[in-house]
Parts: sequence; structure tokens; C-alpha cells
Amino acid sequence: MQRLNLKHLHYFWVVASQGSIVDASGILHLTPQTISGQLRQLEESIGSKLFEKAGRNLVLSDTGRMVFNYADEMFRLAGDLQDALQGRTSEKGLVLKVGIAMVVPKLLAYRVLEPVMRMPRETRMVCHEAPLVDLLADLAVHKLDVVLADSPVSPALNIRAYNHVLGESPISFFATPRTAAGYRRDFPRSLDGAPMLMPTANSSLRRALDQWLEHEDIRPRIVAEFEDRALMKAFGEAGTGVFTSPTAVEDDVVSKYGVEIIGRAESLRERFYAISAERRIKHPAVAAITAAARTDLFV
Repeated sequence: MQRLNLKHLHYFWVVASQGSIVDASGILHLTPQTISGQLRQLEESIGSKLFEKAGRNLVLSDTGRMVFNYADEMFRLAGDLQDALQGRTSEKGLVLKVGIAMVVPKLLAYRVLEPVMRMPRETRMVCHEAPLVDLLADLAVHKLDVVLADSPVSPALNIRAYNHVLGESPISFFATPRTAAGYRRDFPRSLDGAPMLMPTANSSLRRALDQWLEHEDIRPRIVAEFEDRALMKAFGEAGTGVFTSPTAVEDDVVSKYGVEIIGRAESLRERFYAISAERRIKHPAVAAITAAARTDLFV
């Protein structure tokens, strides 16, 4: 293999970081054709393809991921060196770019991510919330380090990503203090005909809830459906209907929304995942949240 051309490696790093040659051309002040030619020369020197086509998008190959990880560390260290030579104290700590699927409960996402704030190394967290498919597209081009989701990556999606189970939790049901006592008696039969707030159909919990209700022969009156479960809890706090949340964060729900637990469904469980672009987790902050979730949150 030829000696790596660091200029070409830098072009590759910018393209991989931005997710497209067109976006990188604006940063590098070069034409897309020039960048494409430089990338081809880099691939020839390495002897392997760095990108694969996924529709109109560029996706890193296995070799591309490895090269990007080294290049990312190299150029970040180069930036720190430049700061030091110019007498500036580097403020660049660790950065965690995390995507949170809209269906993931906000209180649970906070509990999963909170260990990052306690890491010995200074870490800045950048959170993005969007539908899961959009977050996975960003993960594929390394715009995100990890995605939190309530379901694993579907094999039908043309995205190379890996599922890491954080844990699972039974489901608790909540209502306002004014109505909780009535629903608590004869739970879960008391839910039959009761006004209920539900997650939308694209949530794995909704599918599990529908199956559980059918198995129990319970037919609540669904008054509203929500993609954002924090909004669902706000409606539940106002007394619009019964709502659900993972038992793992039920104390947080009671404290924040002033509601009461009316019952739990141990057989109804929701599982949560950290999805990464790498089979083995290397990012220290991602390792911290997965370890804490498995030992402290989901027990």
C-alpha cells in the first residue's frame, strides 16, 4: 500500500462528516469533481472502497468506517495541537451526538443519557429528536454517534447498523388523583370503556398494548393518539384519560405530572435499544450509557 496522502485523507474526513460530496465542497472550497477525483486516488492507495452507494446517499464501507475513526481522532488532535501552539486552552472535550426517536419517553431518555453528565472527561452532548428512519439515515453517515429507540433496526432498511439492548421494563398505567382510586379497583378490568391516551401505531408499545388489551378482552375508549409521549403525559395530567409509561421511570412520572399509579402490567413489556454504526461500541459516552442502563435503570 502506498503512503497515505494526508490531504486526500482530510477530504475524505470532511465528506464522511458531512454525508455528501456536495456539502463537503462548500466547506473545502473545491468542486465536487475535484473532491471525487481525490477520493478515488485515496481509495486506490488504500486498495479498498471507502464509500458505498445507498440510493442518492454515500454510506461508509467497513473499511471506510475504520479509516474515518482514525481520521476523526487525527484531525481533532490536530485542532487541539493548533490551539496549544497558539497559546489557547483547548475547550474541545468529548462530543456525543445522540438521536432520540420521537416515540421514546423523554423521562426515560433523560435517565439513559444522564450518566454522560457524570463522566470524568468533560463531555458535550448534542441531542436530536426525529422519526427513527431519519435518525438512522444520519447515523449511517456518522452525523450521529448513537440512536435511542424502542425497536431494533429493521432488516428491510438498507442501513448497516447494530442493535445494543439497553433493557426492558413492564408498563405502568396512570391517572389523575381524582380518578385513580376508581381505576385502581378491579384493575385491569376497570380500563374497559375508560378514556385512554395511546401512542401512535408506529410505536412498538402501541402494537404491544393492542395485543395485551385484546388478550385481556378490554376495550378502552381511545380519545387521542400521540407520537410525542411527553405531550401524551401532559394531556393525562390534565385528566383527559389514562396513559402509560415504563415502570422503570414511574416514580419520575408521578413526581413530574402529579398523577397516581393505577396498576402495572408485568406481562406487557417495552424494550429499548442503543443503535450504533459499529458492532462493538467504542465511544466512551455510549459505553457509559449502555453500562448504566443495564445495571441501574433496567433491573
